[in-house]
Amino acid sequence: MAKKDIDWSNLGFGYVKTDKRFVANYKNGAWDNGVITDDDKVVISECAGVLQYSQSCFEGMKAYTTENGHTVIFRPDMNASRMADSCRRLEMPVFPEDKFVEAIAETVRANEDWVPPYGSGASLYIRPYMFGSNPVIGVKPADEYQFRVFTTPVGPYFKGGAKPLTIKVSDFDRAAPHGTGHIKAGLNYAMSLHAIVTAHAEGYAENMYLDPATRTKVEETGGANFLFVTKDGKVVTPKSDSILPSITRRSLVHVAKEYLGLEVEEREVLFDEVKDFAECGLCGTAAVISPVGKIVDHGKEICLPSGMDEMGPVTKKLYETLTGIQMGRIEAPKGWIYTVD
Repeated sequence: MAKKDIDWSNLGFGYVKTDKRFVANYKNGAWDNGVITDDDKVVISECAGVLQYSQSCFEGMKAYTTENGHTVIFRPDMNASRMADSCRRLEMPVFPEDKFVEAIAETVRANEDWVPPYGSGASLYIRPYMFGSNPVIGVKPADEYQFRVFTTPVGPYFKGGAKPLTIKVSDFDRAAPHGTGHIKAGLNYAMSLHAIVTAHAEGYAENMYLDPATRTKVEETGGANFLFVTKDGKVVTPKSDSILPSITRRSLVHVAKEYLGLEVEEREVLFDEVKDFAECGLCGTAAVISPVGKIVDHGKEICLPSGMDEMGPVTKKLYETLTGIQMGRIEAPKGWIYTVD
């Protein structure tokens, strides 16, 4: 199939409507088989559960063209498992995990000519999501749900190289203790919007959220997990019950241990420790790792030794190894790469 006539290298990270999407409905206690459709419009009641009480969750992943020309998806089974966890926490019916992976693959296959070519730096972003669709006026879970998957081609997150970010310690809390911080609920991101708009207005790229109970431990940003590197080359990632278990972060931890032979600690990270780290990065689907050069705590600057010019050496090795796995240049662990074609 011929690729779309797109200037792939100049794509931004935004929505571009593609040809097909997957839609399945839950009604009378069961999911239907779902269909691939051209229709990109969602039609629901004005009183739909999602509009009244924000009953929704989502996932995000990418499809790539590998060096040998195959279209692949990175670890979709992990997204299926995490979405199932989100559904259970929000009293939503779980879309079967095997069917989830099949729906993702089917949607990518239906939009094959939108998958950017190898070497362009671009990829096909995949967004599965679910929401309560029937009218709900009392505070309770919906009875009917819709599961959808759409795709959109996105450009390279870093154009001209990954320049380290300056972030700030937020005065806001991202999640409550024993709340929904560990799942990918839409409401978590709604809560973070004011904080990120405020940070951008003040000249910062992102927020560093501290734990909501004591505000002494590092949690995450609005959309990514933290990864730190000590001065002796040890990789450290914060552990908490109120942060999202990033698939990218978990993959990087495996890469650090098994591919690079690095020591890794997954533990609580006190904010007081941050000044002693050599490198810092934000882990997520969009950029894999976004390097951080400076953290500002109410006017007090913490400048990472890795500097503001480029990724630190350990962060760069992690980034290059994981992207090499995703693009087929490096052999992947068993089960990490789902081949669509």
